[in-house]
Formats: sequence, structure tokens, C-alpha cells
Amino acid sequence: MAERRNKDAAEPTAYQRALGLLVRREHSRKELTRKLKAKGIEPDDLDVALEKLVRQEFQSDERFAVALARTRAAAGQGPVRIRSELATHGLGRETIEAAIEACERDWSVSARDLVGRRYAGKNLTDPATRRKAIDFLLRRGFEQKSAFTAVRGSHRDDEPEV
Repeated sequence: MAERRNKDAAEPTAYQRALGLLVRREHSRKELTRKLKAKGIEPDDLDVALEKLVRQEFQSDERFAVALARTRAAAGQGPVRIRSELATHGLGRETIEAAIEACERDWSVSARDLVGRRYAGKNLTDPATRRKAIDFLLRRGFEQKSAFTAVRGSHRDDEPEV
């Protein structure tokens, strides 16, 4: 039997809705604002709810930024792409840089490992393959210098020592 919602039951408040979203995962303030506005929450109620969540430390843009950056880095994305995504959440430059720093990664090593997995057994001395590998890293958000170094370093590992 399907349960029906009691018509007399009060609608959840802006605070309750925001808290419900934050229980599932971290959200930026901008993201919470967008989602709650889409549910018809009034701007005044929204601001009060978000301020309360920030005071209670349930919502933190800094914590959100670090969590997102670490997740994206673990998925093989580079710092350029991560910075770009964090910027879409309305985060400041300092917050973004702190999140990138919190990843504690050597981006050149990450790029090299990614090329090693993706192009294992392929001839990276071939210009076409090398170009594809570099393009792959650039699309993933690695800086140009890291991409070139990773591809150059990967094919040197494959060469037999003399």
C-alpha cells in the first residue's frame, strides 16, 4: 500500500531542506542557493538558513572546495580543470588555491602515471601517439608543461638501458 503524505503536514523549512542536502554530501553556498531557489524557497528565508548553517559549521565553502578537489584529483583530473570547476561555484581565488594545495599531489607525477596507464604498451616516440597523449592530458586539465614532461618521461622509461 502506497503511503500518502499528510496534507496537514508542514512543508520543510529552508533550513531543513538545506540540511537534507548537506547530509548527503558537501555543497557550496552557491550550489545550495540554486537548489533551494529551484524548490521555491524565498530569498530572505534562504539567506537566514544558510547563515545559520555556516555558523553551525554544517556548510563550509572551504571544506566543499577541498572535498571536490581531492575527488577530482583522485579521478585523474588536473589542476587547471579542478580550478575551473571550483570557480563555477563562486569560490574565491584563495579558497581555490588552498583546495588545490590540500590535494598534496605532484601533478607531474600524476600526469605521468595517467599516461602510463592510458598508453601502456604504445609507442610514445611516435609523433601521432605522443600528440594524442598530450591532448589527452590537456583535456584532463593538466598544464602544458606537465603534459609534455609526462609524455617525454613515460617513453624514456620504456627504453632499454644501454
